[in-house]
Amino acid sequence: MKNQRAIIYTQDIMRITGRSDRYARQLLRTIRKKLNKQKHQLISISEFCDFMQLNPETRRHFFESP
Repeated sequence: MKNQRAIIYTQDIMRITGRSDRYARQLLRTIRKKLNKQKHQLISISEFCDFMQLNPETRRHFFESP
């Protein structure tokens, strides 16, 4: 069984979007606000993909380990 992460981090967002660290942090704050989460609560990969409307193929490409 493969170990898969459930949480997305700013580095992941930077890799996916090609944008800066600041943009990634701002995007996480925006998602957290839309989902009514508090500062200390983390964003799951699934929540991020739903928010960004990423299709399943893109999810597999970025988040599954080789």
